[in-house]
Amino acid sequence: MGARFEEIDWRPTRLGDISLRRRRYPGSDDDVYEVKLGDEFLMSSLFTAGEVALAHLGLAEPAGDELDVVVGGLGLGYTAGAALDDPRVRSLIVVEALGEVIDWHRRHLVPLGARVADDPRCRLVRADFFEAVGGPAGPDPRSPGRRFDAVLLDIDHSPRHVLNPRHAALYRPQGLRALSEHLLPGGVFALWSNDPPDEQFTATLADAFATAEAHVVDFDNPLQGGTATNTVYVARTSGPSTA
Repeated sequence: MGARFEEIDWRPTRLGDISLRRRRYPGSDDDVYEVKLGDEFLMSSLFTAGEVALAHLGLAEPAGDELDVVVGGLGLGYTAGAALDDPRVRSLIVVEALGEVIDWHRRHLVPLGARVADDPRCRLVRADFFEAVGGPAGPDPRSPGRRFDAVLLDIDHSPRHVLNPRHAALYRPQGLRALSEHLLPGGVFALWSNDPPDEQFTATLADAFATAEAHVVDFDNPLQGGTATNTVYVARTSGPSTA
């Protein structure tokens, strides 16, 4: 049996000190992986239902048997891993601002590292997702202007609780319309949020896309007891998918 707590990696970044930690969950032999940025917990492998649901709900809408997908934010890899589980996904670009997080996956320091980094369909891109989708070049540096069947985003806590003030522009009408330009007809933008459904934001999505709705994702919370929730917003561009 290994140590009950281990700091696997710690590094200073332009956003603050980031650390990858592993702890033994009390009363079991399960390891829980955690990521902290400064004093703030960003994610835990104990709570992944929302990240997985983001991929499942986001990829339920596009038609076709060959999907080109973008994930904004790598984290512990659960959204990317769930997307790669879909046999229709022929290509996946994961845009991550921190090279340190990409390195954890390539070095297989996190549970899904090998599954994500070693899949030939998947390419990990170090870039600022918000800058990429805010301009005409888009999220694929190898193919500027390329359009996709789905963009799945899990970076900020919610549209109102962002990690960086610069991110807020994406969740406004102009930012959402700019993002929609990187989607094919019938393409989907899906967004994870830690907050309850926000009617005002859903309405903003509906102004920028042909359809928009909020899904509540329930999951067990063993730390607090009972059930916790996340929200996944799903918006679709007009027209049939060309996948």
